[in-house]
Amino acid sequence: MTPQFVLEGTVVGLAVGSIYALIAVGFAVLYKSTKILNLAHGELVLFGGYLAIALTTAAGHLPAPLAFGLGVAGTLVAAAALGFGVERAVMRPLFGQPLLSVIIVTLALGYVIRGVMVGIWSGETRTFPLVVPPVVVRVASVPVPLVGVWSAAAAAALLVLFSLFFRYTRWGVAMRAAANEQLTASALGVSLRRVFAYAWAFAAIAGAVGGILLGLWLGVNFALAAVGLKALAALILGGLDSIPGAIVGGLVVGVLETIVGGYIDAHVRLFGHPLHGFKEVTAYLVILLVLMVRPYGLFGTEHIERL
Repeated sequence: MTPQFVLEGTVVGLAVGSIYALIAVGFAVLYKSTKILNLAHGELVLFGGYLAIALTTAAGHLPAPLAFGLGVAGTLVAAAALGFGVERAVMRPLFGQPLLSVIIVTLALGYVIRGVMVGIWSGETRTFPLVVPPVVVRVASVPVPLVGVWSAAAAAALLVLFSLFFRYTRWGVAMRAAANEQLTASALGVSLRRVFAYAWAFAAIAGAVGGILLGLWLGVNFALAAVGLKALAALILGGLDSIPGAIVGGLVVGVLETIVGGYIDAHVRLFGHPLHGFKEVTAYLVILLVLMVRPYGLFGTEHIERL
C-alpha cells in the first residue's frame, strides 16, 4: 500500500464519506427524536435519486442548470411530503407499541416504497442529463471527477446548514430538546407529535439529497439503496444518538471503504481468486466490529443498567 494509494483513497473517501455523513445525519436525527431505527432509509435515498432524474428530464426543454434546480426543488418537496405522510399514516398509529414492531414496520415500508419504484422506473440504471462538465480536476494532486468535487462540496455545505438549523432555529431547538428528554420537552410545551413529523420529513430530505448527490456522480439504480445501510454503519461508528458522531462516522467509513476495501479488491487473493467486491462489504464489517468492541460508538451515550 503506497503513500500515493493512501492519499488517493483518502481524498476520494472523504468526498464519498461526506455524502454518507449527510445521509447518516438524517438517520441520527430520526433516531434521536423518535428512538426509531428506520430500515427504510436506503429506499428514501433511492427515491430521491430516481425522482430528481425524472423531474430534471421532464424539464429538459429548459437550460440544464435550471432544469436540474427545478428537479431538485421538486424532489425535496416530495421527500418532505413523503416523510410527513409516513409519520402521519404509518408511524403515528404505532405510537406506544413495542419498539421491535415499529422497526419491522419500517422494514416493510422500505419494501413497499421499493415496489412502487420498480413499477414506475423498473429498476433500470438512470443518469442525470449533463449538469456538470465531465472533466477531471486535481485535489491535492489526486485526479477527481468535477462532479465528485461538486457533490462533496454540496454535502459539506448542507451539513453546516443543518447544524445551524438545529442550533439556532425554533424547531431545531425543539427537536434537540425532544431528542434529549421527551417528557421534559413535552412538559415545557413542545409538541412531540409535531417534532416526530418534522424528524421524519428531515430524514426523508437528507436521504433524498444523498441520493441526488450520489446519482450525479454514479448514476441511480437499486444498488443505491444499500447506501442506507452504509450510513447506518457510519451512525453506529459515531454513536446512534450523536449527530457530530454521524458526520465523523460517515467520513471514516468513506475513507476505510476506499482505502482498505479498494486495496483488498486489487491485491488480495483467496484460494487463487481475487476478492472482487470486498469494498462493498467494508461498511458492514465496521458494523460488526463496532458492535463487538464499542456498542455505543465513538461519541454515543453509554447506557449502563444495574441488575
